[in-house]
Amino acid sequence: MENQLGILRIRVIRGINLAIRDLRSSDPYVVVRMGKQKLKTRVVKKSVNPEWNEDLTLCVAEPILPIKLQVYDKDTFSRDDKMGDAELDIVPFIDAVRMTRFKNIPNGVIISRIIPSRKNCYSEESCIVYENGKVGQNAFVRLRNVECGEIELRLQWIDIPGSKNL
Repeated sequence: MENQLGILRIRVIRGINLAIRDLRSSDPYVVVRMGKQKLKTRVVKKSVNPEWNEDLTLCVAEPILPIKLQVYDKDTFSRDDKMGDAELDIVPFIDAVRMTRFKNIPNGVIISRIIPSRKNCYSEESCIVYENGKVGQNAFVRLRNVECGEIELRLQWIDIPGSKNL
């Protein structure tokens, strides 16, 4: 843990208008990667608008590694079908965490805004906010390499006591 900067909690909230990969629906799940870490949500059966509401936690040692999301359709007798992917640059989030260090910031202050563009996967503006002593961000990300679909996420930073500082 001495090489860790902190923990990034990612709440995978839901999928919106995901692609159909089975006869009339899909059985989606999300794989989250950062560096060598790999986590995944449970499979939601027969839904193109799944609700996961699952917290996944990643240890952050290198704050420049992106978060990579991949959505798959679970298949029983063949390889799981790809349903799109997205990538999130966490540097703006880490910068916001650094800004809050040793400062008396009022609850609810927007530290930073991320505007959707062709260079990122955000589908709408995303604010990094200081709430209840923690830095958090709600995000809607547009899936790439697929005909349709978005994923709603919530990021939250958790300090590790005794870890090296940001």
